[in-house]
Order: sequence, then structure tokens, then C-alpha cells
Amino acid sequence: METQNELNFKRIAEAINFFKANHKQQPSLEEAAEHVHLSPFHFQRMFKDWAGVTPKQFLQFVNVQHAKAILNTTKTSLLDVAFETGLSGSSRLHDLFIKVEGMTPGEYKNGGDSLLINYSFADSPFGTILVASTHKGICYMAFVNGTHEEALADLHSRFPNATYHNLLDTIQQNAIFIFTQDWTKLSQIKLHLKGTDFQLKVWETLLKVPMGGLTTYASLAGNIQNPNAHRAVGTAVAQNPVAFLIPCHRVIKSTGETGQYHWGSDRKDAIIGWEAAKLIA
Repeated sequence: METQNELNFKRIAEAINFFKANHKQQPSLEEAAEHVHLSPFHFQRMFKDWAGVTPKQFLQFVNVQHAKAILNTTKTSLLDVAFETGLSGSSRLHDLFIKVEGMTPGEYKNGGDSLLINYSFADSPFGTILVASTHKGICYMAFVNGTHEEALADLHSRFPNATYHNLLDTIQQNAIFIFTQDWTKLSQIKLHLKGTDFQLKVWETLLKVPMGGLTTYASLAGNIQNPNAHRAVGTAVAQNPVAFLIPCHRVIKSTGETGQYHWGSDRKDAIIGWEAAKLIA
């Protein structure tokens, strides 16, 4: 049974997709509302409650021209500049992460044998998420595209030999608060990740992209001092095991198009616009 949160986000995602597909015709609020089977009044109210801005304002944050404008003001050192001078502490996710710890070679090779993993499902502005943690930190976080059972199967495939408990612990709870709480008042979040040295380097670099900011695969490659590795960087970004906290949604094409996303391109557009709207709220 879908929650009201999930139903609302599906309608928002459908509306975003409708606006993008028909942007040349400049569809009206009424047309978008009809597309998601709501009255204009209820659609506008639901959308503003979710994003904090109107649908029309929101679309300014996700269209190609906006993305190009951001990229055109970006130099090669975007990630370093953003990290060092960036936005305020309340809008930089990286400030919350004091440690990204890779799993030991033994943990990496034996599929999580001896690891105890707690997991739980929670609502987010972008639908249900599955979040999992070890005693060291968050090891997995994913938006649920299918059933809970399918989401758990993906988690189990990553750590086939681990012991699992359906338990919401304080590590997960603090991570989930990222969607609803003042970030400056949250405890620092630690990550405990299974990945190669190259993947961990890419994921750590992603943490330096500020909320509301965007980057490209080529820029990421340059910032890890491997400018010819943009394809390998793209693969590492796609294999990110921690949705939202490691912000792979902030990586777009050099053309300004948002591109693909492991958890759906509509969701990626929604997150980019939602984050940009939060900065002006």
C-alpha cells in the first residue's frame, strides 16, 4: 500500500516530466493539474507545500538554461572552491561528514561476513527510502522504485553474508533527518562504504559539491587529478551506494541536460529543483 507521501511525489514527478516534455508549448497550471488529475488549486498547494515555490518557479531550477548558466560560471576548480568558500554551513552537506571509511579488504571480499547491518524504511520528499547502517556508519541508502522486498534484495546482494536486523538505529535516524531538519543542528554523519579506492575517491569528491550546485563528469575527473578518466568517473558515480547523502544527483551532462539517474531521471530533476528552491526559501 502506497503512503500519501509516495502518491504525492509520484504526482509531482509526473508534473515535472509533463512540464519538461511540453516546455516549448509553455503549458499552463491548469493543464499540468489536469495531467496529474488534480484541481489547479490543490495541485498548486501540494506542489508549494513540497518545494516551497510554485511549479513555474521550480521549473526555472531544472531547465537546461539554468544548468548551463551554473556550468558557465564554473571553473575547473569548482569542487575545491565550493568546499573552501562555498555556501553557508547549513547548505553544505560535506560539513556533516567527518569520515568516509572504506571497509577492510576482508569485509570487501567476503560479502560482509561478520557485519551486522540494521535497516529501515522511511518517507522522504522523493518517496520511500531504504537506509542501512553498520556500527561504523551508513553503508547503503536507496530510493525504493519497486516493492520493499525488491529493495531489500538489492541490499542483500551487496552484502550477501551479513546479518540483518530490521531496526531503526540512531545512525540511520540522523541520516534521515537530513530531509527535514536544520542541518547545522544534526550530529555528524559517518559513512561505511564498500568500494574500490577509485570509487571511494570519487564519492568523497562528490561530497564537496554544495547543495544547489552542479558539476560534470569531466570536472569530477579533473578534481581527482585524473582528467582522462571521465568515463570511469561516470561508472563510479552510477555505482554510488548512498543516495542523496553522496550527491550523485548533482552531476549532469556538460550540455546542461540532467541526464540519467540510478533512481530515475524524474527524481533527479525533482531533487535538483528542490535543493535550489531551498536555497532561496
